[in-house]
Amino acid sequence: KKKVCQLCAGKSVSYKEPEILKKYINEKGKILPRRVTGACSKHQRYIAREIKRARIIGLLPFTN
Repeated sequence: KKKVCQLCAGKSVSYKEPEILKKYINEKGKILPRRVTGACSKHQRYIAREIKRARIIGLLPFTN
């Protein structure tokens, strides 16, 4: 069964909310791929951008 993109369904993700972004990174701190997150390609790029912004500001670690 194909996963539905959560962001297309109306869920929001922001770099200001690291607890939500933690669902999109693994225990080593790597960004999870589309096939795991279930996001469409447009929103996967958006998620990656928000994770990178949160890392630069210091809300998320680069590695664990």
